[in-house]
Amino acid sequence: MFQPTKNIDTAFRSMRMLMMMVVAASLAVCGYALYQNGQLAARMQDRVYILANGKAMEVLAGSRDDNLVAEARDHVATFHELFFTLDPDEKSIAAGMKRALYLADGSAKRQYDDLMETGYISGVISGNVSQRISIDSVVLNTVREPYAFRCFATLHIMRATSVVTRSLVSQGTLRSVARSEHNPHGFLIERWEILENKDLKVEAR
Repeated sequence: MFQPTKNIDTAFRSMRMLMMMVVAASLAVCGYALYQNGQLAARMQDRVYILANGKAMEVLAGSRDDNLVAEARDHVATFHELFFTLDPDEKSIAAGMKRALYLADGSAKRQYDDLMETGYISGVISGNVSQRISIDSVVLNTVREPYAFRCFATLHIMRATSVVTRSLVSQGTLRSVARSEHNPHGFLIERWEILENKDLKVEAR
């Protein structure tokens, strides 16, 4: 009469051991899943997706120091492209200058005022002149802030009868400011001055 009881007790112990193993395995799987989920969430926080021309593109997030040189150079290049790209349209020039002046301090505004006072802007409009700039290089010193820069570029001025090519060299400093819609890189150009703006060649059209 004791044999059935002993078999039941052994079966119960076996079942309990099996259940404990199942529970332990379940807890291990749940723990691993939670860990992987946390790792995935951390990785996803470093990725940003932007929509450009109907296509989603992945952008990796990083600290400002990681992209300091690239962002600073692009800020300088963008400012020069906005400031020196001119078409014979008063509203187009004003819109480009407005965007450019968000990226620099009063030194750029003084340069713009000089262009207005000397009649250069009105000459562009009345003479149907188009001006384009090609950035050759931006030399940047990031040892300490404000960061000194020097920009080397080429100007192409298209008139009705000729195309003038000029070399342009300018310099200034960059100070970090808050990012905004008008200033996405978060830099401000200060003490900007033009060192050279001379003709290289004149070609007939």
